[in-house]
Amino acid sequence: MAKITIDDIAKKVNVSKSTVSRYLNGGSVKASTREKIQEIVDQYDYHPNAFARLNAKQSRMIGVILPTLNSKVTSRVITSIDRYLRDRDYVTIIRNSDHDIALELENLSRLINLGVDGIVLSSISITEEHHKLINSTNIPVIILAQEDDQVPCIVNDEYNAGKFIGEYIGKKGHKKIGFITVDENDRAVGVLRKQGVLDGLEKYSVDSINIEYSDFSFVDAQNATWKLLTEHNDIDAIICATDRLAFGAYRVLRKNGYHIPLDVSVIGFGGYEESELIVPELTTLMFDSYEMGELAAQTITDMIEGREVKQKQIIHYSFIERRSVSKR
Repeated sequence: MAKITIDDIAKKVNVSKSTVSRYLNGGSVKASTREKIQEIVDQYDYHPNAFARLNAKQSRMIGVILPTLNSKVTSRVITSIDRYLRDRDYVTIIRNSDHDIALELENLSRLINLGVDGIVLSSISITEEHHKLINSTNIPVIILAQEDDQVPCIVNDEYNAGKFIGEYIGKKGHKKIGFITVDENDRAVGVLRKQGVLDGLEKYSVDSINIEYSDFSFVDAQNATWKLLTEHNDIDAIICATDRLAFGAYRVLRKNGYHIPLDVSVIGFGGYEESELIVPELTTLMFDSYEMGELAAQTITDMIEGREVKQKQIIHYSFIERRSVSKR
C-alpha cells in the first residue's frame, strides 16, 4: 500500500494538518473527528516517526528561511520573530536563500532533517517541490509573503496596495509612466503588486506605461532607470516596486539633471527609514513588517502546540505621503 502523509490524512478527513498532528500527539480533538482520523490511520497502516517527534519536542528550535538578509523589510520581520520566540524560550535558526529557489528548497530540507520544532518560510515562490518537502514531514510550516492554498500563510495585501499606488499616480495627473518592477518568479511583488499598479493606472485612463525589470538591488535599479530614460524621454513619473529601487532611480535622475518631482515624480513601496532622509523625502507605502514577524512567530508556536490556525492572514498597508510626487 502506498505511503500516506499527514497532509493526505487531513484531506481525506477534510480537516487541517494541525488537527491531524494534534490527534497523533495526543491533543484534544472532538470525538467524531478522532474516529475519522483513526479510521484512515488504520486503513493505511500509518505510523508517525516517533524518533522525529521526540526530537522535535525537545529541540526548542524554530527554523526561519529568508530570501535575503540585506533588506529592511526582512530585518524587521526577523527581529520581530526572534524577539517573540526568545521570550518563549525558543532558539531561532536563520537560513538565507539569496533569492534562489534551489537554495530555498535546500534550506527547507536541511531544517527538516535537523528536526526543528517548526519552520517559518519567507519564500519568493511556492513550487510543487516545496509542497513535496512540506508534506513529507510532521514539522509544522508556515509561509510568509506568498499565498498558498495548502499551507498556512501570512501575506501582504499586495494587489490592493499596488492598486492604491496606481490610482494615486493617476489622480495626480501623470500620463507617461515608467514602472520598475521584479520578474514574476516573485509572485507577490512581480505579479500581484504589479497587476494592482496597472489596474489602478487603468482606472485613470493611463495607457502609456513602460515597464523595466530589475532584481532587488540598488545597482540593477539604476540600470533599469537609465534604460527608461534613454528609451522614453517623456516619462513624468516612475513607480518603483520597492524603496531600494526608488533610491536607484533617484541617483540616475539626479546624475542626468532631472529634478524630483518637478520633472519626474518617484514613488515606492517599503517605508524604509532612509526614505525620509533623502531629498525630496520619498512618498511610499508601508506594510507592517513587525506585525508580520510577530504574527508568524505566534502562528508557528500555535501550530507546534496543536492549536488551530487560519489558512490565510493578511497584513494591511499604510500610505506615507511626502514630497517626491507632484501634481501635473
